[in-house]
Amino acid sequence: MGSDSASTRPPLDDLMLAMDVVDTLRHDERIALRELDSDHRDQAMIERLRQIYKSQGIEVSERILSEGVESLKENRFVYSPPALGVSRTLATIYVTRAKWGKILLIVLALLLAAFLAWRFLVVAPRERAAEALRVELSQTLPESYTELEQRIAALASVPEAGERAQAIAADGRAAAARGDATAARAALTGLQALEARLLETYQVRVVSRPGTPTGVTRIPQANRASRNYYLVVEAIGPEGTPLSHEITSEEDGETTAVTIWAQRVPQSTFEAVRRDKEDDGIVQNAVLGAKERGKLEPDWNMPVDAGAITRW
Repeated sequence: MGSDSASTRPPLDDLMLAMDVVDTLRHDERIALRELDSDHRDQAMIERLRQIYKSQGIEVSERILSEGVESLKENRFVYSPPALGVSRTLATIYVTRAKWGKILLIVLALLLAAFLAWRFLVVAPRERAAEALRVELSQTLPESYTELEQRIAALASVPEAGERAQAIAADGRAAAARGDATAARAALTGLQALEARLLETYQVRVVSRPGTPTGVTRIPQANRASRNYYLVVEAIGPEGTPLSHEITSEEDGETTAVTIWAQRVPQSTFEAVRRDKEDDGIVQNAVLGAKERGKLEPDWNMPVDAGAITRW
């Protein structure tokens, strides 16, 4: 059966020739537009084709020419694109893969680069910062609190210093436990400042030099019938240089780092210093108090009141 079917197929040369006949018919406008409309179009087309091939030295049988005309009428050897649908879309994508594939690769490369940049420039630093903060709050700061508490306890000569250190450290540990880094770090700063204060040694001396008053007075706004007395003083360190201190003014509540301030004193102390200076223009007994290592406040040689001002 296979050989019989094969024998009925037209030879390849005949098939190619028939396709060429149809192609010639489609491209010959005179035949396609004029001969197809005539009553004898088939015979006229065959005759026209015979003349075309004869002029080219090609002998084409009557059968081939007739088959060509019939094929033209049946639209054989004519490509008809498939209808729109999934199959056609997939086929179009496959055929044009070389074009859109490059674009897709570029887009994927850009997306990958953006992801890597975001991962390494945003996520990774954020993760490192979060881990560093976790270590700081859970280990570094608590260990620093303990170390400073121990140093302050060994340094302090007054119970108040140790108690204050314990309170600051407790506040810091509570802040670290709840994740409040700002408060936890502030506690560390407070302990360091407390230790530095305990380490300080200086004398509080009454200022006695030209251009600077030795004492000033104020009439308080709350009681216009009274008067406040102040001695202008400075803290002189072991090297003989003035030390900066943070002083809170009782007049406006502002805290300022200064090397010279006015310390409030009773009228009796104020008058004693005034008489001392009136003798020869110099305050002979100029040391108002002295701050020793391990203490928070100076030991006063004369009575002193709480309060100070920084401007006069």
